[in-house]
Amino acid sequence: MLRACVLALGLLPTAALAAPQADVVHWWTSPGEAAAMHALADAYRAAGGRWRDLAVVASEQARAVVLARIQAGNPPMAAQFNPSQPFRQLAREGRLNALDDVAAQARWAETLPATLLDAVRVDGHLYAAPLSIHMPAWLWSSKAALAKAGVKQEPRSIDELFTALDRLQAAGLIPLAHGGQPWQDLNLFAAILANQGGRELYLAVLRDRDAAALHGDALRQVLATYKKLRRYVDAASPGRSWNDSTALLISGRAGLQFMGDWVKGEFTAAGQQPGRDFGCTPGLSPRAPYIVDGDVLVFPKDKDGSARAAQQLLARVATAPATQLAFSARKGSVPARTDLDTRTLDACAQLGAAALRDAGRLVGNTEMLLAPESLRALELAVSDYWNRDIPVQTAQQAIAQILQNTDNPRRPP
Repeated sequence: MLRACVLALGLLPTAALAAPQADVVHWWTSPGEAAAMHALADAYRAAGGRWRDLAVVASEQARAVVLARIQAGNPPMAAQFNPSQPFRQLAREGRLNALDDVAAQARWAETLPATLLDAVRVDGHLYAAPLSIHMPAWLWSSKAALAKAGVKQEPRSIDELFTALDRLQAAGLIPLAHGGQPWQDLNLFAAILANQGGRELYLAVLRDRDAAALHGDALRQVLATYKKLRRYVDAASPGRSWNDSTALLISGRAGLQFMGDWVKGEFTAAGQQPGRDFGCTPGLSPRAPYIVDGDVLVFPKDKDGSARAAQQLLARVATAPATQLAFSARKGSVPARTDLDTRTLDACAQLGAAALRDAGRLVGNTEMLLAPESLRALELAVSDYWNRDIPVQTAQQAIAQILQNTDNPRRPP
């Protein structure tokens, strides 16, 4: 049946039937991620491809494997990446095959968000097939904890956020479940920058690195708000993983958490449902910026070009409507395409899909906007500010110095 559907979609060219072995490097290793990977692999096989799975436990290790194989002259046929600066560097070095012909045939310009297309476009060419979108700054809530604290609905503004946190604290609950790791500290900062500062300030700081914005009062207020949140986390926060923080919401011991939509897998595994047991908000207001991150597939160049047909087939399969819906339904993400009927997805994914169709809300994630060295320095500066008694002005100066001293060219939104 799946093969018949793929044939009907025109995804099964004769050349694909003779495609070489397709080894795909990825880090989809959790249960939900693995289920999503199998949906993609099954669709590729149904289209005539041959999938050889090469799973690596973590993203950094997976990317290292890809880079090592490229350097050794034995690149994988395809690899999972994020739309990040390391990906763009590979494209600029001429290591990846462009997908302009696939994109034109499949009308990517009409079906994928411009922000995402800009992120995978390098020097005028498209070098990655967008598969799904993750937004790293959702606000999650425990319905049981909010009810116990007398909070009738999820916060819809910064003021409502602190009102809810105060009530949760007064009820003897953990107001904010936060894992005190540097990447989580930066993730929380980005959430506050987006929700309090808005799209204009978010882009002025992280994309444009505008001097007036970096030294201005608006960023200072964001930093003050961010540090104020510190009083609402529990003593066990430092070093805690994100999923252990989510477990506090699942048990009703904590009220709120800022984290990506991958946490839905934790709620689902615990038998909880959106709207009944937990809440999900892709922004404190209907116009809050929606931070775009997610999964893309890249296709390294091989010596003789023999992998090209298999690569083009996988790029078409990955961006086909049925594949996108099946993948996100299992992974908890949102399809990269904005032209799909997402009513079969969960309520949170439907909110994300609606936000993704609003181009005026979309902004790139920090990985898109900053080179790895600058991103790491910013992460450490923000985490240092979160964990130590540092004046807001000092933290702002440190952040401004990091971002103004980078020689990154202007990045897409």
